[in-house]
This record gives sequence, C-alpha cells and structure tokens, in this order.
Amino acid sequence: MMSVSTLRIAWRSLGRNFKRTLLVAGAIAVGQFAFLATSALMHGYGEQFFNAATGPMLGHAQVHAYDWREDRSIDLTLADIDGLLVDIRSDSNVAHASARIYAPAMAALTEDGFMGVVVGVDPETECHEAGLLPVDGMGELLGEHRVLVGAGFAKKHDIEPGMEIAIIGQDMDGSIASDLYTVEDVMWSAVEIIYALGIVMSLDDAQELLLMPDQAHEIVVHTSDRELIDETVVRLSHLPSLADLEVLSWKELAPFVITMATMVDLFAYIVLIVVFIAAAAGIANTMLMSTFERTHEFGMLLSLGCSPGRLSTMIAVEAAILGLVGVAIGTLSGIGFVAATSESGLNYAALGGSDSYEVAFKGMQFSLLIYPRIYAKDIVIAVAAILATSLMAVVWPIMRIVRLRPVEAMRS
Repeated sequence: MMSVSTLRIAWRSLGRNFKRTLLVAGAIAVGQFAFLATSALMHGYGEQFFNAATGPMLGHAQVHAYDWREDRSIDLTLADIDGLLVDIRSDSNVAHASARIYAPAMAALTEDGFMGVVVGVDPETECHEAGLLPVDGMGELLGEHRVLVGAGFAKKHDIEPGMEIAIIGQDMDGSIASDLYTVEDVMWSAVEIIYALGIVMSLDDAQELLLMPDQAHEIVVHTSDRELIDETVVRLSHLPSLADLEVLSWKELAPFVITMATMVDLFAYIVLIVVFIAAAAGIANTMLMSTFERTHEFGMLLSLGCSPGRLSTMIAVEAAILGLVGVAIGTLSGIGFVAATSESGLNYAALGGSDSYEVAFKGMQFSLLIYPRIYAKDIVIAVAAILATSLMAVVWPIMRIVRLRPVEAMRS
C-alpha cells in the first residue's frame, strides 16, 4: 500500500525540474482539451444530425402502403386514417402520430409555372418540437385554403406572404386537380423536400384537392422513449389494422444515420489515441530523464534498505500525478469551452468563411451552427486512459530501477 511519505516524495520530485514538468503537464492538458472539445463538437453534430433525421423528416417509425416509398404513386394510400391513428396512439410508447400526404404539383403566381410538392399535414398533431410545424402558432396558419411555403422554395421563386398561388396536380382518379391558395407565411424546415419544394397545407385541404377522403400516404410516429423504438415497431406491426401495411423504424428508413454516428465516435477516439501517444511520449521522457538524473540518489536509498519496489512505486506515483494534473487542467478547459459555447453554438460555416449555415444532405436541411455537448463518460474515459497511459509510460524507467545495483549506482 502506498504511504503518505511516498506520495510526498513523488510530489516534491516533480518540482525538481519545474519547467520540464510544466511542459509535459501542459502537453497533456492540451491533448485532453482537444479530445473533450472534439468529442463535444462531434456529439453536438451527431445530435443535430439525428434530430434532423428522426425529427420532422422520418420520425422514429413510419407506416405506409407497401411499395409507396419506391413508387411514390399518389394512389398507394393508407385508408381509414382516423382508425389507424387511434390504434397507433393506443401504444403506451407512442408520443405523436401524424398523417401526411405528398403529391407533386405545378404552382404558379402568374402565367409562368414551376414545380413544387404539396405536403398535407394535420396542424394539431405536427405542432411539437419534432413535428413539421415546431413553431408555436404555425398550425393556426393552415386551413381554409391557406398554405405555407418552404424558405428555399420561396426565395427561388420570389414568393412572399399574402400572395395568391395556383396549384395544379393530379387527383386519385387521374383527373386534373387545381385550386387557388393564399400564402400565409414562409417556413424554414429541416426536411429538404419542404425547404426546397414544399407547399404545406392542412391535411383536410390536401384531401379535398386530391380527392383522398380519410386517406394519406404516410403516418409518422414519434415515441416517448427512443430506447424502446424497436420494441414499439414490433408491437405496431402486429396490430390487426396494420397487418397489410409497412411499419419501419428509422434505422431501416435511414441506415446512413447509424453510419454517421459510428464515424463520429470513431473520429473522437482517433483524437483520443493521438492524445495517448503524446502523453505516453511526454511522461516516458520525463520519467526516464528523472531516473538518469537521480541514479546516485537511488543507489543511496537502495544501500540504506529501500526496496526497488518502493522506488518503482514512487516513480509510478510521479507519473500518475503528472498525468492527472495535466488531465485536470485539460478537463477544466474543455468544460469551460463547452459551457461558453453550448448555448450560443459554434458556427462551422463562419469558420470556413461562408455566410450561409444551411446545408442539405440525404433529404435533410440542417444548420452548421453546432451546439457542443459533453458527456460524463467522455471525461471518465479520458481520465482513465491518461492514468493507464501514465503507468504504462514508466515501465521502462521502472525496469532500469529494478536492475540497479546500489554500489554501481552510487558511483554514477
């Protein structure tokens, strides 16, 4: 068991060459800060990516007719939407279930037309943080032939609130569907199809336009506990009313999100490995130099009856203290960085010299304004890793101490 005197001697020994100790501790601190800062940014990026994908775009699960995702045919619909929603919402882990309609259409402000996509939504069920209408009061802007248009779509075609827009498409019978609507407002959305092409109207208006009474193309499900998504999907798929329909989790709908999450974790651990190497090199060099400089001292201690084991313990404690001091400084710096940026965010686009912080990927429109997030496990992993690295780095110096002969050491 380590004695208090061993701890005291180890602490004092680090002060013998204060500049060298400070340099190594500083290098470890910088490495620890780099790891925590990188992990926090990656967590923030990953969380935003996940929320963008499983929020308004995909939800945690979806229900549609077989082949609809491939064909996007207007007649591949879900019938008896009201009944289906009642059955789905009866599951204890379902927080929200929303029916949607998607249909390509021509839109026009004057004589010139342009392509768009009609998106029919239920304002009452989409007005939540992960819904298509997350802003308070946005749902009240729909209905009675009032629509919202995507920000990118509006910018491209000079659409402004208050304008009247004509929509021409094809209804369920294959006939021409057309009507006039008032643009109530312009909306930003993380869903690319809405941002770039979307004409969002109430589900009732879309059903009336396309002759789809009590029908929709998709039901998007958000769960209360996302850890239980797979179990919830299994339960829903066994409901009699959904037996002939496709019920898929977000993992099946967007496997690329899992790949991105894996890449984010891998990148953070690569940084951690670099920190290990730097810490090991710095600590090994410091302890080895200290061992050479104190060879005479060690010889005297050995001749006075001090065991090689105690000297080895002292060197190991020095290395551990050096590593922990560095990692403590780095951890505090990392926590400070996250505390300073977690609310305001860090604009990746501005760092790259761009004014725009909106980016599209895999049908998602998301911001490059990242909000760093730090997890306790990151700190625990880093501290444990640095401590393990510190102990491994003193194996060579300890092996030299074990082989020392007191008389020869005193002569050096």
